[in-house]
Amino acid sequence: MNPYVLTALLSSLGLGTTLTFASSHWLLAWMGLEINTLAIIPLMAQHHHPRAVEATTKYFLTQAAAAAMILFASTTNAWLTGGWDMNDMSSPIASAMVIAALALKIGLAPMHFWMPEVLQGLDLLTGLILSTWQKLAPLALIVQTAQAIDPLLLTTLGLMSTLVGGWGGLNQTQLRKILAYSSIAHMGWMIIILQYAPQLTLLALLMYIFMTSSAFLTLKASSSTKIGTLATIWSKSPILTTAAALVLLSLGGLPPLTGFMPKWLILQELAKQGLPLLATVMALAALLSLYFYLRLCYAMTLTISPHTNTFITPWRVQTTQFSFPLALSTVVALGLLPMAPAIVMLV
Repeated sequence: MNPYVLTALLSSLGLGTTLTFASSHWLLAWMGLEINTLAIIPLMAQHHHPRAVEATTKYFLTQAAAAAMILFASTTNAWLTGGWDMNDMSSPIASAMVIAALALKIGLAPMHFWMPEVLQGLDLLTGLILSTWQKLAPLALIVQTAQAIDPLLLTTLGLMSTLVGGWGGLNQTQLRKILAYSSIAHMGWMIIILQYAPQLTLLALLMYIFMTSSAFLTLKASSSTKIGTLATIWSKSPILTTAAALVLLSLGGLPPLTGFMPKWLILQELAKQGLPLLATVMALAALLSLYFYLRLCYAMTLTISPHTNTFITPWRVQTTQFSFPLALSTVVALGLLPMAPAIVMLV
Protein backbone atom coordinates (compact mmCIF):
# COMPACT_ATOMS: atom_id res chain seq x y z
CA MET A 1 0.00 0.00 0.00
CA ASN A 2 1.16 3.55 -0.77
CA PRO A 3 2.77 5.05 2.39
CA TYR A 4 0.76 8.28 2.05
CA VAL A 5 -2.51 6.36 1.79
CA LEU A 6 -1.49 4.17 4.75
CA THR A 7 -0.65 7.27 6.83
CA ALA A 8 -4.02 8.84 5.96
CA LEU A 9 -5.91 5.66 6.93
CA LEU A 10 -4.04 5.17 10.21
CA SER A 11 -4.55 8.87 11.06
CA SER A 12 -8.27 8.46 10.38
CA LEU A 13 -8.33 5.42 12.69
CA GLY A 14 -6.76 7.51 15.44
CA LEU A 15 -9.09 10.45 14.73
CA GLY A 16 -12.23 8.29 14.88
CA THR A 17 -11.28 6.72 18.20
CA THR A 18 -10.21 10.06 19.73
CA LEU A 19 -13.45 11.68 18.57
CA THR A 20 -15.48 8.97 20.31
CA PHE A 21 -13.34 9.22 23.46
CA ALA A 22 -13.80 12.99 23.67
CA SER A 23 -17.53 13.15 22.96
CA SER A 24 -20.45 13.29 25.34
CA HIS A 25 -22.92 13.82 22.47
CA TRP A 26 -24.32 10.74 20.75
CA LEU A 27 -24.04 12.11 17.20
CA LEU A 28 -20.36 12.96 17.67
CA ALA A 29 -19.66 9.50 19.15
CA TRP A 30 -21.50 7.87 16.23
CA MET A 31 -19.45 9.94 13.79
CA GLY A 32 -16.21 8.77 15.45
CA LEU A 33 -17.29 5.12 15.16
CA GLU A 34 -18.13 5.59 11.47
CA ILE A 35 -14.76 7.22 10.70
CA ASN A 36 -13.12 4.29 12.49
CA THR A 37 -15.01 1.70 10.44
CA LEU A 38 -14.43 3.42 7.10
CA ALA A 39 -10.69 3.83 7.82
CA ILE A 40 -10.04 0.15 8.53
CA ILE A 41 -11.99 -1.24 5.54
CA PRO A 42 -9.27 -0.42 2.92
CA LEU A 43 -6.65 -1.91 5.29
CA MET A 44 -8.68 -5.13 5.48
CA ALA A 45 -9.18 -5.42 1.71
CA GLN A 46 -5.67 -4.32 0.68
CA HIS A 47 -4.51 -7.79 -0.45
CA HIS A 48 -7.42 -8.21 -2.94
CA HIS A 49 -7.74 -11.86 -1.98
CA PRO A 50 -11.30 -13.29 -2.19
CA ARG A 51 -11.11 -14.33 1.48
CA ALA A 52 -10.03 -10.82 2.53
CA VAL A 53 -12.79 -9.21 0.46
CA GLU A 54 -15.35 -11.58 2.01
CA ALA A 55 -14.10 -10.75 5.53
CA THR A 56 -14.23 -7.01 4.74
CA THR A 57 -17.80 -7.29 3.45
CA LYS A 58 -18.93 -9.21 6.55
CA TYR A 59 -17.22 -6.66 8.81
CA PHE A 60 -18.76 -3.71 6.98
CA LEU A 61 -22.28 -5.15 7.16
CA THR A 62 -22.10 -5.94 10.90
CA GLN A 63 -20.56 -2.56 11.77
CA ALA A 64 -23.09 -0.71 9.61
CA ALA A 65 -25.95 -2.57 11.33
CA ALA A 66 -24.50 -1.70 14.76
CA ALA A 67 -24.01 1.96 13.79
CA ALA A 68 -27.59 2.19 12.51
CA MET A 69 -28.84 0.69 15.78
CA ILE A 70 -26.79 3.21 17.81
CA LEU A 71 -28.22 6.07 15.75
CA PHE A 72 -31.76 4.74 16.19
CA ALA A 73 -31.29 4.24 19.96
CA SER A 74 -29.77 7.71 20.47
CA THR A 75 -32.56 9.30 18.39
CA THR A 76 -35.16 7.44 20.47
CA ASN A 77 -33.46 8.63 23.66
CA ALA A 78 -33.33 12.23 22.38
CA TRP A 79 -37.01 12.04 21.46
CA LEU A 80 -37.95 10.81 24.96
CA THR A 81 -35.58 12.98 27.04
CA GLY A 82 -35.09 16.05 24.82
CA GLY A 83 -31.27 15.77 24.74
CA TRP A 84 -28.37 13.92 23.08
CA ASP A 85 -26.25 13.67 26.21
CA MET A 86 -24.74 10.23 26.88
CA ASN A 87 -25.15 10.57 30.63
CA ASP A 88 -28.91 11.04 30.27
CA MET A 89 -29.96 7.55 29.15
CA SER A 90 -33.23 7.37 31.07
CA SER A 91 -35.08 5.21 28.53
CA PRO A 92 -34.59 1.48 29.22
CA ILE A 93 -35.43 0.62 25.57
CA ALA A 94 -32.76 3.00 24.25
CA SER A 95 -30.22 1.71 26.80
CA ALA A 96 -30.86 -1.91 25.80
CA MET A 97 -30.52 -1.05 22.10
CA VAL A 98 -27.27 0.83 22.69
CA ILE A 99 -25.65 -2.04 24.63
CA ALA A 100 -26.82 -4.55 21.98
CA ALA A 101 -25.29 -2.40 19.21
CA LEU A 102 -22.01 -1.86 21.08
CA ALA A 103 -21.84 -5.60 21.93
CA LEU A 104 -22.21 -6.31 18.19
CA LYS A 105 -19.40 -3.84 17.48
CA ILE A 106 -16.87 -5.50 19.80
CA GLY A 107 -18.07 -9.08 19.28
CA LEU A 108 -19.66 -9.97 22.62
CA ALA A 109 -21.68 -13.20 22.71
CA PRO A 110 -24.35 -13.81 21.45
CA MET A 111 -23.45 -11.18 18.77
CA HIS A 112 -20.01 -12.69 18.22
CA PHE A 113 -20.54 -14.82 15.10
CA TRP A 114 -18.84 -12.40 12.70
CA MET A 115 -15.62 -12.10 14.71
CA PRO A 116 -13.82 -15.46 14.03
CA GLU A 117 -14.85 -15.44 10.35
CA VAL A 118 -13.65 -11.88 9.77
CA LEU A 119 -10.37 -12.34 11.64
CA GLN A 120 -9.64 -15.54 9.71
CA GLY A 121 -9.76 -13.63 6.41
CA LEU A 122 -7.27 -10.93 7.41
CA ASP A 123 -3.50 -10.78 7.56
CA LEU A 124 -1.98 -10.80 11.05
CA LEU A 125 -1.22 -7.07 11.39
CA THR A 126 -4.73 -5.99 10.31
CA GLY A 127 -6.09 -8.69 12.63
CA LEU A 128 -4.06 -7.14 15.45
CA ILE A 129 -5.63 -3.71 14.79
CA LEU A 130 -9.10 -5.29 14.68
CA SER A 131 -8.52 -7.18 17.96
CA THR A 132 -7.07 -4.24 19.91
CA TRP A 133 -7.53 -0.71 18.55
CA GLN A 134 -11.03 -1.29 17.16
CA LYS A 135 -12.27 -2.35 20.60
CA LEU A 136 -11.33 0.94 22.27
CA ALA A 137 -14.07 3.30 21.02
CA PRO A 138 -17.07 0.96 21.60
CA LEU A 139 -15.71 -0.02 25.04
CA ALA A 140 -15.34 3.67 25.96
CA LEU A 141 -19.03 4.15 25.12
CA ILE A 142 -20.00 1.06 27.15
CA VAL A 143 -18.04 2.39 30.15
CA GLN A 144 -19.72 5.82 29.83
CA THR A 145 -23.25 4.41 29.64
CA ALA A 146 -22.81 1.43 32.02
CA GLN A 147 -24.72 3.05 34.89
CA ALA A 148 -27.88 3.31 32.76
CA ILE A 149 -27.79 -0.34 31.64
CA ASP A 150 -29.52 -3.19 33.45
CA PRO A 151 -26.87 -4.99 35.61
CA LEU A 152 -28.39 -8.39 34.80
CA LEU A 153 -27.95 -7.71 31.06
CA LEU A 154 -24.28 -6.81 31.52
CA THR A 155 -23.68 -9.91 33.67
CA THR A 156 -25.39 -12.14 31.09
CA LEU A 157 -23.35 -10.69 28.22
CA GLY A 158 -20.10 -11.08 30.17
CA LEU A 159 -20.79 -14.64 31.31
CA MET A 160 -21.96 -15.79 27.86
CA SER A 161 -18.91 -14.24 26.19
CA THR A 162 -16.51 -15.96 28.58
CA LEU A 163 -18.19 -19.34 28.07
CA VAL A 164 -18.53 -18.99 24.28
CA GLY A 165 -14.93 -17.76 24.01
CA GLY A 166 -13.78 -20.84 25.92
CA TRP A 167 -15.96 -23.42 24.15
CA GLY A 168 -15.53 -21.97 20.67
CA GLY A 169 -11.75 -22.16 20.61
CA LEU A 170 -11.53 -25.80 21.69
CA ASN A 171 -11.79 -27.48 18.27
CA GLN A 172 -10.06 -24.80 16.15
CA THR A 173 -6.87 -25.40 14.19
CA GLN A 174 -6.54 -21.90 12.70
CA LEU A 175 -4.59 -19.57 14.97
CA ARG A 176 -6.50 -16.43 13.98
CA LYS A 177 -9.82 -18.06 14.91
CA ILE A 178 -8.33 -19.17 18.24
CA LEU A 179 -7.24 -15.58 18.93
CA ALA A 180 -10.73 -14.36 17.93
CA TYR A 181 -12.35 -16.63 20.52
CA SER A 182 -9.69 -15.52 23.00
CA SER A 183 -10.72 -11.93 22.32
CA ILE A 184 -14.41 -12.77 22.90
CA ALA A 185 -13.56 -14.42 26.25
CA HIS A 186 -11.43 -11.46 27.40
CA MET A 187 -14.20 -9.01 26.47
CA GLY A 188 -16.52 -11.05 28.70
CA TRP A 189 -14.16 -10.59 31.67
CA MET A 190 -14.11 -6.82 31.08
CA ILE A 191 -17.88 -6.48 30.78
CA ILE A 192 -18.79 -8.60 33.82
CA ILE A 193 -16.82 -6.42 36.25
CA LEU A 194 -17.77 -3.09 34.63
CA GLN A 195 -20.73 -2.29 36.90
CA TYR A 196 -18.75 -3.01 40.09
CA ALA A 197 -15.22 -1.71 39.35
CA PRO A 198 -14.78 0.14 36.02
CA GLN A 199 -11.08 0.65 36.79
CA LEU A 200 -10.58 -3.14 36.65
CA THR A 201 -12.19 -3.15 33.18
CA LEU A 202 -9.58 -0.63 32.02
CA LEU A 203 -6.78 -2.65 33.65
CA ALA A 204 -7.98 -5.87 31.99
CA LEU A 205 -8.21 -4.04 28.62
CA LEU A 206 -4.66 -2.72 28.93
CA MET A 207 -3.25 -6.14 29.82
CA TYR A 208 -5.29 -7.76 27.01
CA ILE A 209 -3.88 -5.30 24.45
CA PHE A 210 -0.28 -6.04 25.45
CA MET A 211 -0.75 -9.83 25.52
CA THR A 212 -2.68 -9.97 22.23
CA SER A 213 -0.16 -7.65 20.53
CA SER A 214 2.64 -9.96 21.64
CA ALA A 215 0.76 -13.06 20.37
CA PHE A 216 -0.04 -11.55 16.95
CA LEU A 217 3.47 -10.11 16.45
CA THR A 218 5.02 -13.47 17.38
CA LEU A 219 2.85 -15.25 14.79
CA LYS A 220 3.79 -12.56 12.25
CA ALA A 221 7.50 -13.00 12.99
CA SER A 222 7.23 -16.78 12.56
CA SER A 223 4.72 -16.62 9.62
CA SER A 224 2.38 -19.06 11.40
CA THR A 225 -1.36 -19.22 10.76
CA LYS A 226 -2.15 -22.87 11.65
CA ILE A 227 -1.38 -25.04 14.67
CA GLY A 228 0.62 -27.43 12.50
CA THR A 229 3.09 -24.76 11.41
CA LEU A 230 3.86 -23.95 15.05
CA ALA A 231 5.68 -27.30 15.31
CA THR A 232 8.36 -26.08 12.88
CA ILE A 233 9.32 -22.79 14.55
CA TRP A 234 11.17 -24.31 17.53
CA SER A 235 14.24 -25.21 15.44
CA LYS A 236 14.20 -21.83 13.69
CA SER A 237 13.97 -19.48 16.69
CA PRO A 238 13.95 -21.23 20.10
CA ILE A 239 13.99 -18.01 22.18
CA LEU A 240 10.98 -16.59 20.32
CA THR A 241 9.16 -19.90 20.72
CA THR A 242 9.82 -19.98 24.48
CA ALA A 243 8.56 -16.41 24.86
CA ALA A 244 5.50 -17.18 22.69
CA ALA A 245 4.56 -20.20 24.83
CA LEU A 246 4.80 -18.04 27.98
CA VAL A 247 2.69 -15.28 26.35
CA LEU A 248 -0.03 -17.84 25.54
CA LEU A 249 -0.01 -19.07 29.14
CA SER A 250 -0.24 -15.43 30.23
CA LEU A 251 -3.32 -15.00 27.99
CA GLY A 252 -4.76 -18.03 29.77
CA GLY A 253 -4.21 -16.33 33.12
CA LEU A 254 -1.57 -18.55 34.75
CA PRO A 255 0.54 -17.15 37.60
CA PRO A 256 3.26 -15.83 37.84
CA LEU A 257 2.56 -14.13 34.47
CA THR A 258 0.88 -10.77 33.80
CA GLY A 259 -2.41 -12.31 32.60
CA PHE A 260 -3.12 -13.66 36.09
CA MET A 261 -3.39 -10.16 37.58
CA PRO A 262 -6.66 -8.88 35.99
CA LYS A 263 -8.40 -12.26 36.42
CA TRP A 264 -7.33 -12.49 40.07
CA LEU A 265 -8.50 -8.93 40.84
CA ILE A 266 -11.80 -9.44 39.00
CA LEU A 267 -12.56 -12.69 40.85
CA GLN A 268 -11.64 -10.99 44.14
CA GLU A 269 -13.99 -8.08 43.40
CA LEU A 270 -16.85 -10.42 42.43
CA ALA A 271 -16.40 -12.30 45.73
CA LYS A 272 -16.42 -8.97 47.61
CA GLN A 273 -19.70 -8.02 45.91
CA GLY A 274 -21.31 -11.20 47.30
CA LEU A 275 -21.25 -13.13 44.00
CA PRO A 276 -19.18 -16.25 44.80
CA LEU A 277 -21.17 -18.46 42.39
CA LEU A 278 -20.55 -16.07 39.48
CA ALA A 279 -16.84 -15.89 40.39
CA THR A 280 -16.67 -19.71 40.42
CA VAL A 281 -18.31 -20.02 37.00
CA MET A 282 -15.94 -17.37 35.58
CA ALA A 283 -12.91 -19.21 37.00
CA LEU A 284 -14.13 -22.49 35.46
CA ALA A 285 -14.74 -20.74 32.11
CA ALA A 286 -11.14 -19.49 32.22
CA LEU A 287 -10.03 -23.15 32.34
CA LEU A 288 -11.71 -23.74 28.96
CA SER A 289 -9.61 -20.97 27.41
CA LEU A 290 -6.51 -22.25 29.18
CA TYR A 291 -6.98 -25.65 27.51
CA PHE A 292 -6.61 -24.34 23.96
CA TYR A 293 -3.65 -22.15 24.95
CA LEU A 294 -2.02 -25.30 26.35
CA ARG A 295 -2.74 -27.03 23.02
CA LEU A 296 -0.79 -24.29 21.23
CA CYS A 297 2.07 -24.53 23.75
CA TYR A 298 2.17 -28.30 23.26
CA ALA A 299 2.31 -27.91 19.46
CA MET A 300 5.06 -25.33 19.79
CA THR A 301 7.37 -26.96 22.29
CA LEU A 302 6.65 -30.70 22.56
CA THR A 303 6.08 -31.86 18.96
CA ILE A 304 9.69 -31.74 17.77
CA SER A 305 11.80 -34.70 16.53
CA PRO A 306 11.50 -37.73 16.75
CA HIS A 307 7.77 -37.10 16.12
CA THR A 308 6.68 -37.13 12.49
CA ASN A 309 5.90 -33.68 11.16
CA THR A 310 3.83 -33.35 7.99
CA PHE A 311 4.65 -29.66 7.47
CA ILE A 312 7.61 -28.43 5.45
CA THR A 313 10.21 -26.65 7.60
CA PRO A 314 10.51 -23.05 6.39
CA TRP A 315 13.77 -21.54 5.16
CA ARG A 316 15.83 -19.75 7.79
CA VAL A 317 16.05 -16.36 6.14
CA GLN A 318 17.26 -13.20 7.85
CA THR A 319 14.22 -11.27 9.07
CA THR A 320 13.72 -7.65 8.10
CA GLN A 321 10.84 -7.06 10.53
CA PHE A 322 11.04 -4.34 13.16
CA SER A 323 11.25 -6.30 16.43
CA PHE A 324 11.02 -3.57 19.10
CA PRO A 325 7.16 -3.66 19.45
CA LEU A 326 7.31 -7.46 19.79
CA ALA A 327 10.02 -7.25 22.47
CA LEU A 328 8.20 -4.53 24.43
CA SER A 329 4.78 -6.21 24.36
CA THR A 330 6.32 -9.58 25.30
CA VAL A 331 8.14 -8.13 28.32
CA VAL A 332 4.94 -6.43 29.53
CA ALA A 333 2.86 -9.57 28.85
CA LEU A 334 5.18 -11.70 30.98
CA GLY A 335 6.60 -9.67 33.82
CA LEU A 336 4.03 -7.25 35.27
CA LEU A 337 2.57 -9.44 38.05
CA PRO A 338 5.14 -8.35 40.72
CA MET A 339 3.87 -4.78 40.17
CA ALA A 340 0.28 -5.79 41.00
CA PRO A 341 0.23 -4.06 44.46
CA ALA A 342 1.39 -0.77 42.92
CA ILE A 343 -1.15 -1.07 40.08
CA VAL A 344 -3.95 -1.84 42.57
CA MET A 345 -3.01 1.33 44.49
CA LEU A 346 -3.15 3.36 41.27
CA VAL A 347 -6.52 2.04 40.12
